Amino acid sequence: MSFNYVRKVMTPEELKSALPMSEYATRIKKERDSQIKDVFTGASDKFLVIIGPCSADNEDSVLDYLYRLTKLADKVSDKLIIIPRIYTNKPRTTGEGYKGISHQPNPEEEPNLQEGLIAMRKMHLRAINETGLTAADEMLYSENWPYVDDMLSYVAVGARSVEDQQHRLAISGMDVPAGMKNPTSGDLSVMLNSCIAAQASHTFLYRTWEVQTDGNPLAHTILRGAVNKHGQCIPNYHYEDLNRLLMMYQELPNLLNQATIVDANHANSSKQYYEQPRIVKEVLHSRKVNDQIAKLVKGVMVESYIEEGNQKVGEHVYGKSITDACIGWDTTEKLIYTIADNI
Repeated sequence: MSFNYVRKVMTPEELKSALPMSEYATRIKKERDSQIKDVFTGASDKFLVIIGPCSADNEDSVLDYLYRLTKLADKVSDKLIIIPRIYTNKPRTTGEGYKGISHQPNPEEEPNLQEGLIAMRKMHLRAINETGLTAADEMLYSENWPYVDDMLSYVAVGARSVEDQQHRLAISGMDVPAGMKNPTSGDLSVMLNSCIAAQASHTFLYRTWEVQTDGNPLAHTILRGAVNKHGQCIPNYHYEDLNRLLMMYQELPNLLNQATIVDANHANSSKQYYEQPRIVKEVLHSRKVNDQIAKLVKGVMVESYIEEGNQKVGEHVYGKSITDACIGWDTTEKLIYTIADNI
């Protein structure tokens, strides 16, 4: 037999009943969703900073990071909207390695998807209740969405998922902004096609139901760089890249709320995490010299944690990434003030 059915996990309804949203959290999410939506529709000229650990692997250190981020967010709230990255699902290129807290609540132990779903929802819930910040998460597993659909304010679809039809269809049923990354090949038409699909209405099979969706008008693109056939990283955050995307958008007049977010890490930095501040500054300069690019680029995505760099699973350095390397807190603080000063 190909599948070994280990255990039946709780339904989204059961998990929400066990870990419900408070009245405070529900109100905060409604307010934050409205503010973030206004950025994508053009009703607000605030700039989005989607920032946080590569993977949210430890609840206590993630909350520690968010407490610090909240203080910064308040100081720059006139210009920026800070959306913390609480990424509970981690794609793995080879299928090996830590797959996120939703898969392994304890990175050093065997997978337990039931406990992972609980850990995922609990962390997001604590974040809202204790810091007042609703978060972004990556939709690696589209069937996980109903477990957190009442608490997320932003969803990202990764470079390896963006061509998958089920992801595109699932995004079409969401009511929050969803960023579609360019694939690792760098083909910008792929992510634009994903946006077209996600903004349309669909009928499809989802979690044993035939469902209908209205389309998500807030589906947009994320530039994350590419990798060529020789394994070399090809950045796509330069002025010329932003202008090219702008022209491609202009050829798609029916695509609503045309927008992009620039991911400063991954192939854009050649995974050199310390390059992220420089990349963000270049993106801000491109916005300054071109009004159309300024309208298109709604924000940046940055991988940041308490301690800079990364570590292997089992090393136990508090607040240090166990997946991709991140900038540390001192650099993060300076970067956020720099962004605010240049918007």
